[in-house]
Amino acid sequence: ACGGGGEAKEAEAATGAAAAPALELAPGDVAEAALAPLAAGVALTGSLEPYRVVEVKAQVPGVVAGLAVDRGSAVRQGQTLARIEAQGIQSQAGGARAQVAGAEAQVALARRQLESARTLHGAGAMSEIDLKAAETQYQAALAALGAARAGATGAAEQAARTRIVSPLTGRVSVRTASEGEAVNVGQSIVTVVDSRWLELRGQVPVDQAAAVREGQAAEFTLVAYPGQTFQGTVSRVDPVADPGTRQVGVTLRLPNADGRLIAGLFATGRVVTGGDRQALTVPAAAVRGQGADQHVLVIDGDSVVRRTVALGERDDARGVVAVESGVSAGDRVIVSPGVVPAGAKVRVRAAEAAAPGKGE
Repeated sequence: ACGGGGEAKEAEAATGAAAAPALELAPGDVAEAALAPLAAGVALTGSLEPYRVVEVKAQVPGVVAGLAVDRGSAVRQGQTLARIEAQGIQSQAGGARAQVAGAEAQVALARRQLESARTLHGAGAMSEIDLKAAETQYQAALAALGAARAGATGAAEQAARTRIVSPLTGRVSVRTASEGEAVNVGQSIVTVVDSRWLELRGQVPVDQAAAVREGQAAEFTLVAYPGQTFQGTVSRVDPVADPGTRQVGVTLRLPNADGRLIAGLFATGRVVTGGDRQALTVPAAAVRGQGADQHVLVIDGDSVVRRTVALGERDDARGVVAVESGVSAGDRVIVSPGVVPAGAKVRVRAAEAAAPGKGE
């Protein structure tokens, strides 16, 4: 009786499975594996950033004066952007210069006294002790002059820091201080950017980074300039993968000598690592799993079949990947992110016909 009950339950389960409704997929959830031209490459997306960004800060305390630049102002390297009025520092520099002048006068006097002492000593009119004293006085005057000059150099450097200069040629992107504002050491005055080159930074998987080299050509497409392609190069490839993401940092550089492009624009950069070739491709979104477990879900008749695939090069610009084995041309693969179990019954909803035009 028990055995009969088990068989009945199995039959009931089979009947229930057969009666389960088929999962309905939209036409956009399915794509065909097809031969297509494939350009192997690595793509990065993000915002374009200036090649160099320098925040100019106050190096001495005081009051901002003569601030003649604002956001967008073009500046040259070494150009004076503002001054910081600091009378105490300027006074110290003046005092240090006066001490140098006094020390130089003392050296000149000690030198003349030493010359006279040597003349008198040679004539027998001065003792050896008095000559040594004149020599010692001269050496002491030289030492005092050296100390005065060292102090004057430090004071002059401090005074020079009251002059705010541009560290590079570019444009002012931010002005954080105003005329007449009191500032402390380390407080930001302006930020200067060099946008003659723009950079796009991102991370790529280790297997893709192996094909990227410094100096390789790169293509840029910008949302703000649809239909246009800009040419650049690979600027840097990080030598170590990020331990958290296991990805490698890559930086692409785009020339912008005419200043046509503005930093902050959203861009897609693509490094072409191989020429175009015909390959059997599927959408990259159809590939599931990692490493040796990479597979696609193929619709065979009205059932879903799981097939392990061996992948080749990727074309991130087109969003496809080459498949070396596992599928054939014409196979329908599921690209929707939803979970569709292997063995499930599915049907693909027919594409909606275009709406008839007016007057038809």
